[in-house]
Amino acid sequence: MTDPKTLAVAIRNDLSEIERLAHIVNDFVSCNHLPSRVAFDLNLALDEILTNVISYGYDGGEHLINIRGHVAGGAVTIEVEDDGRPFDPLAAPEPDLTATLDERPIGGLGIHLVRKLTDRQEYRRHEGKNLLILKKNA
Repeated sequence: MTDPKTLAVAIRNDLSEIERLAHIVNDFVSCNHLPSRVAFDLNLALDEILTNVISYGYDGGEHLINIRGHVAGGAVTIEVEDDGRPFDPLAAPEPDLTATLDERPIGGLGIHLVRKLTDRQEYRRHEGKNLLILKKNA
């Protein structure tokens, strides 16, 4: 990392890459003197998002997923950009956490977790790519 305030990494659409990214995020948070809980929350959110992109976003072949980040005003902003199928994870409704497991539809808990771990989320499809932006206050 040449500039500790920015992060730019590309990972392959392979679940094993998530662990490598977690080490990079930990270093990025540490270099910016942010609390360790920020790294924990971002890594858990990224794990959830990337597992879904890698598992369901592609028809095969190798693809790159770009992760960019920066620190400003006491917050970390992370962008996840992929060229997988169009998918807005934020369109998922909030799950009914009062329903029993048998009554709940499958899915939705992962993005619920991402919403709880981050302070702002935004999605857009741009030039054939999904772009998910996550903001975490330090």
